[in-house]
Amino acid sequence: MPTLLRTIVRPIVTEKSSAAFQDRGEYTFEVHPEANKQAIKQAIESLFGVHVTGVWTSQQRGKLRRVGGKAGLRPRWKKAIVKLKEGDTIEIFEGA
Repeated sequence: MPTLLRTIVRPIVTEKSSAAFQDRGEYTFEVHPEANKQAIKQAIESLFGVHVTGVWTSQQRGKLRRVGGKAGLRPRWKKAIVKLKEGDTIEIFEGA
């Protein structure tokens, strides 16, 4: 199981995740592939000082990439969508 600081890899800021934040207040993160929902919830609450009400996860499969005549596969990764208690915010998303 990953440690607390290695559970959250990075925030994901795209048009789709920004729209989800604006409409529903959901934050999107790339997380460690072995992290479960309870570990993600604990990591978000301790790192950002907020209260998490829901966590949804999905495995993103690796994409096929070609360089010249060689084909390879990008690594798989795990995405977590996090819903916070009403009134809580995470500042790293506010500037994006």
